[in-house]
Amino acid sequence: MNRAEPLHDGPAPTPTVSGVALRSADFATLAEALDYAATGDSGFNFYDGRGELTATLPYRVLRERALEMSRHLAPLGRGQRLALVAHTHPDFVVMFYACQYAGLVPVPLPAAVHLGGREAYIRHLRQLLRDCNAVAAFAPSEFIGFLHEASEGLSMTLAGTADDFRTLAVAYDAPPPPAPEELAYLQYTSGSTRFPRGTMIRQSAVMANLRGIFNDGFPLVEGDRFCSWLPYYHDMGLVGIVLGCVATQRSVDFLPTRDFAMRPRLWLKLISRNRATISFSPPFGYTLCARRLRAGDTDALDLSSWRVAGVGAEMIHPESLGQFAAAVASAGFDARAFLPCYGMAECSLAVSFARPGEGATSDQIDVDLLSRGGEARAASAGGKVKTFINCGKPLPGYEVEIRDDRGAVLGERRCGRIHLRGASVMSGYFGNHEASREVLSEDGWLNTGDLGYLADGALYITGRAKDLMIIKGRNIWPQDLEYLAEQQPEVRPTDASAFSVPDDDDGETAVLVVQVRESDPDRLASLSERLQKAIQSEFGIQCLVELVAPHTLPRTSSGKLSRSTARKEFLQRLSDVALSEPRIGLVAQPAPARAAREELALAASR
Repeated sequence: MNRAEPLHDGPAPTPTVSGVALRSADFATLAEALDYAATGDSGFNFYDGRGELTATLPYRVLRERALEMSRHLAPLGRGQRLALVAHTHPDFVVMFYACQYAGLVPVPLPAAVHLGGREAYIRHLRQLLRDCNAVAAFAPSEFIGFLHEASEGLSMTLAGTADDFRTLAVAYDAPPPPAPEELAYLQYTSGSTRFPRGTMIRQSAVMANLRGIFNDGFPLVEGDRFCSWLPYYHDMGLVGIVLGCVATQRSVDFLPTRDFAMRPRLWLKLISRNRATISFSPPFGYTLCARRLRAGDTDALDLSSWRVAGVGAEMIHPESLGQFAAAVASAGFDARAFLPCYGMAECSLAVSFARPGEGATSDQIDVDLLSRGGEARAASAGGKVKTFINCGKPLPGYEVEIRDDRGAVLGERRCGRIHLRGASVMSGYFGNHEASREVLSEDGWLNTGDLGYLADGALYITGRAKDLMIIKGRNIWPQDLEYLAEQQPEVRPTDASAFSVPDDDDGETAVLVVQVRESDPDRLASLSERLQKAIQSEFGIQCLVELVAPHTLPRTSSGKLSRSTARKEFLQRLSDVALSEPRIGLVAQPAPARAAREELALAASR
């Protein structure tokens, strides 16, 4: 198929064919990877919310600018942390690689002001700046005001734009190249169950993970081109796309995350016009696209080039992928392109991949056996089933074990905590030895905090251990309640959060908080009633359903729902509203008012 016309009439994006012999991340360090990529013609391309190319950054130019900037950064001190507000902008990439050449440790910080508003974002930035003990901090011009407020009073050499850093004194001698055992960067976790922690990733660790991804996870072929809207402060966007494309000499087309959220069709349009072959997204990205597409929207699209549609970072529901595939099938999208994967920042990025070209395969298991006994067995005829996606076998060189709460290794099809060991596991959490000891054993095993099981060597993820709800002796996964809510026409993707609170019988009661844009009392009551009945029918439990205004639910820097914070805020609302007193949008049955208030009082006294 001929390459389609670009989205713009201006300068052309970097070519798909680099012009050099392609290598798959077989380098010792990130700087060495850029040195080689710079000998070719590929690079980064930055698009705006209108789909217009605003900047190109060939790897040759990236290396030149990074080396020049590294002379200004080197006097800040080798091993010092340089915080970088990770907006989708060429300056971020230049600053990140300048740190590689200068021997500093870059620390990507979120660029998402909507998370609770301006003041909450500034507080969050300030907490992260303190936590990593940054010697200096960078932000592009769009975010410099936030950074200045967040850094006020902190002991830093500079908080400024790239131009500000160019005013710093230049090192007389070029700094020595980084060693494989030096830190490559700090990557903060999403913080969905606690305050984000800075994972320390060494050069050797990230390069080992990139080799595993592109040699075994989904081997690249001649003509591969990436397209991404993923944020740079998330491990999938930073490691999988930014660092991965440099390490494999591939061109990539970037769309800012905010613009994707507003106009998801732009993502598909970029893939179509630039003939991208590889693009990844969390499940909600596919759901958002499927919901926003209207009749005729795909008529001008050609997605036949898209051979790897990666999906990960959160629980995967096969129904959501099916809806997306159906919505874009007429544009040439092949559902066999779906590539489920599993990973985390603590392992640099990836742990396992499904088999490329087979699509998203799943396992249907007996709900009762899983929820009561932790067994992942096929359901009998007529029994209730639960579907989990096959996330594939661990990458070569990685060991995965499923263990019970006492640490004993479980057999096949037994659900428990996922532990792993491999070359790309983090060195620990920066400045937090206690937290590091909690998850890392002396012999290198990482307790991921995730729950899952192995079947025929493949990994299936069932949820987060800290999020699991135990209601009347049954294990209930919050994402199941949230997904059920999202199937209602009034509820958008990721607008529901489920958790449990104490009831008055020394047990737990499920709570489902749902954001809605509806204000009519009758329609709110109808939605609450529908959710109650659906939860009772599907899970056999009663559930508190609270309907709240948009932007009420707290999110992490990567956009994930923070169930722990949602739970805390729900309990706070109980301090002056009795659950036994009905109010619009709240179904209060049963009412755990006394026990929940006691927990709130205890938390406040600590």
